[in-house]
Amino acid sequence: MDKNIKVLLVDDEEEFVKTLSERIQMRDLGSNIAYNGEQALKVVKDEVPDVMILDLKMPGIDGMEVLKRVKKAYPQVQVIMLTGHGSEKDEKEARKLGAFDYLQKPADIDTIVGTIRKAYKKRIEKPLMAATFAEAGDFDSAKDIMDRDD
Repeated sequence: MDKNIKVLLVDDEEEFVKTLSERIQMRDLGSNIAYNGEQALKVVKDEVPDVMILDLKMPGIDGMEVLKRVKKAYPQVQVIMLTGHGSEKDEKEARKLGAFDYLQKPADIDTIVGTIRKAYKKRIEKPLMAATFAEAGDFDSAKDIMDRDD
């Protein structure tokens, strides 16, 4: 089932992101790479990922701005911030903007993969719950679930 999870890795440290991509693929997750914010936004437009692992500090469009734009255009995409330079203030801001989680580098690969799986589960559960209510004729609850930012 995990092979169907589309993950987009966004980080300007090329070696790091290539290694992370290989390690994620070894765990049977689909992985795509972008090396900066501009590239990430283009990739998302062409193929919307289920989960995005996003670095905070990048030249050009930084992670916070990418997070803001992606959540606005594609609210169903689960974004996990992964940074070596974050502060508590950054974490609060990222969560306010809709980040699923906020991890510090160096993060253990199992932690990253576990977080990807949790994020994906959340991404698919919300529409399923809403559909269940809708099928039962409870359209207000269905709409509430889809509008929720949990």
